[in-house]
Amino acid sequence: MALQSERSLDQTDWKILRELQKDARLSYNELGRRVGLSAPATAERVRKLEDAGIITSYGAQVEVTKLGLPLLVFIQLRCFPDHCLFKTSSAEKFPEILEMYKLSGNYCALLKVALSSMEHLEAFTERLSFYGEQTTNVVTSNLFSQQVIDWEKPEVNLRPSTQQGWDKRKR
Repeated sequence: MALQSERSLDQTDWKILRELQKDARLSYNELGRRVGLSAPATAERVRKLEDAGIITSYGAQVEVTKLGLPLLVFIQLRCFPDHCLFKTSSAEKFPEILEMYKLSGNYCALLKVALSSMEHLEAFTERLSFYGEQTTNVVTSNLFSQQVIDWEKPEVNLRPSTQQGWDKRKR
């Protein structure tokens, strides 16, 4: 199943996307060398991907454990009607939140939170309790993160399989 997008991507676009997802600091010269284009042609392709909204930003990946935040948790939040976190708070009040998603279903939000200790977690969840009911899940290990999006090839199987190592059971 190939990815359908508003802008049709060719093989060169996919090569550029793969390389930039691995290292967004590549110069146009180096990126062009890797994808088989001149630096000006590469710059034009990247600009078109940005203009189409496919490439939305560039940034540094920060290892939060090296900053003294070794505890990573996911918190599902069911907001109280008059205290919705999305409507009545701001990011400045909760600097520990790395990512926040609005959800459908039983919970209205999913928070990815980096903390320094269990005591910090306790204080954070106490502050958050003003906004609603919570279910907290502590991350014990990370199998992978920032996976490169590469859906160019039609043989991509979106169902987990033993080939991908997600399901070791025999089918």
